[in-house]
Amino acid sequence: MEERRDWRKRIARAIRTDPASRPMTEALLTIDEVHARKVIDLAMRIAEALTTVGASANDVVLATTRVAGALGIRPVHIDVTYNSIGVSYHRNNDDLPITLLRVVRAPVPDHAKLQRLQALVAEIEGGLELEQARARFHAIRRTPFMYRPTFVVLAQGMLSVGVTILFGASWMIGVIAFIAACAAALVQRGMARLRVPFFFSQIVGALVVTAAAAGTGALAQLGVPMLEEVRPSIIVAAGIVLMLAGLSVVGAAQDAIDGFALTAGGRILELTMATLGVVIGITTGLSLARSLGMGFIVTSDAPALGALPLQVTGAIIIAVTVAIMNGAGLRTTIISAVLGGLAWAGYTAAFAAGVGTAVASAAGALLASFVGIVVAHRLHVPSIAVTTAAIVPLVPGYAVFRGLLELVESDGTPASLVLGFATLIGAGAIGLGLASGASLGLFLGAPIRDSVESRMRGRGRAR
Repeated sequence: MEERRDWRKRIARAIRTDPASRPMTEALLTIDEVHARKVIDLAMRIAEALTTVGASANDVVLATTRVAGALGIRPVHIDVTYNSIGVSYHRNNDDLPITLLRVVRAPVPDHAKLQRLQALVAEIEGGLELEQARARFHAIRRTPFMYRPTFVVLAQGMLSVGVTILFGASWMIGVIAFIAACAAALVQRGMARLRVPFFFSQIVGALVVTAAAAGTGALAQLGVPMLEEVRPSIIVAAGIVLMLAGLSVVGAAQDAIDGFALTAGGRILELTMATLGVVIGITTGLSLARSLGMGFIVTSDAPALGALPLQVTGAIIIAVTVAIMNGAGLRTTIISAVLGGLAWAGYTAAFAAGVGTAVASAAGALLASFVGIVVAHRLHVPSIAVTTAAIVPLVPGYAVFRGLLELVESDGTPASLVLGFATLIGAGAIGLGLASGASLGLFLGAPIRDSVESRMRGRGRAR
C-alpha cells in the first residue's frame, strides 16, 4: 500500500504543481512610505520625460521598472497610455497602495535629452543615491533644446535639398526647394507660438510648399532663364518628406507590436491627422494652381532617381538633417548618417533584385534598424533616434504627391480616379513597409545586442 501511495505521489508531482513550493507573497518588505513616494515620483517623472522626447512605451515601462527596482521599490504596476502615465506600488495587505498619475504633454522629439535620460537610468542602476538622482533628473529636465531655432530651420531647408539631390534635380531646384522649406518651417514655428493645432500647421506648411512649386512652374512656362527644364513636382515631393519627417512612425509601429494598444492607437491617429493635414494642404494648393492656370503636368511614371553616388549623398544629407531636427548630438548624427546610407543601399540592392518598392523599402529599414540597435547601446546612443533618421530618405514623398495630383487633375472618369487612389495606396504600402521593417529590425537585433552586452560584462568581470 505504501509503495502504491508513493507512486501516486510521484505521478501527482509530475502532473500537478505543489502549492507549498510557491513563495509566500504576504512576506513583503516594509518600506518607509515617504521613501516609496519619492522613488515612485522620480520613476514616473523619468517615464513622462522619456515619453515626451520620443521613447517607445515598452522602453518607458522598462526604464520605470529599472529605476524603482534599483531604489528598492518592487514590484510596481505601470500603466502607459498616449497622454498619461500611472505608477502604483502595492505594499502589503495592511497598508494602502501608493498610486501616482501624471499627464504627458504633446511629444516633442529631443534625442539628446533622451540619451541623457537613458544614461541616468543606467547610473541609478549602478548605485546612484535617490537624492542625487532627483537632482540629476531636474538638471536634465531643464536642459534646453541643443540647437537654436535658426539652425533648425536651415536644417529643414537642407532636408529638402537632400531630396532634390536624391532625384538628381538641378541646383536651381535645390535652391528653390531650400527657400520653400525654410518658409514653410518659419510659418509653422509662428503658428506653434500662437498655439495653433499641429493639424492646421501641416495644412499651411504644405500649402506654402505647393505655392512655391506652382510659382516655379508658371515662371518656367513663361520662359524665365534657368527654369526651362525644372521639375516643380520635386519641390512638392521634398516638402512632403519635410512635413512627414518628424512623425514617430517607428514608435507607433513598435508600440503596436509590443502590445501597447492605447499608446499605439494614439500615435497612429496623430500620424494620420498630420498626414491628412499635408494632403489637404497640397490638394488645396493644387486646386488653386489649376484654377489660376498654373497646374502641374501629370506623369504616369515615377521620376528617375539620380546617379547612385547622388542617391547615397542625398540619403545621408536627409538623415543628418533629421537627426539635427530631432536634437541629436554629434555621435548620434554621425551614426544616423551611416545608417541612412546603409538603409538606402539595402533598398537599392533589394529593388535591383526585382522586388517591389514597398518590399525594398522594408528591406532597407530592416537593415538600418537591425544594425542600429546592435551598435547603438555599445556606442551609447538611442536606437530609436538613429533608426528614425535613417529611414526618412525612404519616405514616399513623390508617390504621395503624384497620387494627389492624379486625383485633383482627373477628368472624373472611374479610370482616372482609380489611378490616383492606386498610387496613394502604393505610397501607403511603402509607409507600412518602412514601419514594419524598422520594427522587425529592432525586434531581431535586441537579442543579439543583449548577448553581446552580456559577453562584454563577462569579460569585464573576468579581468
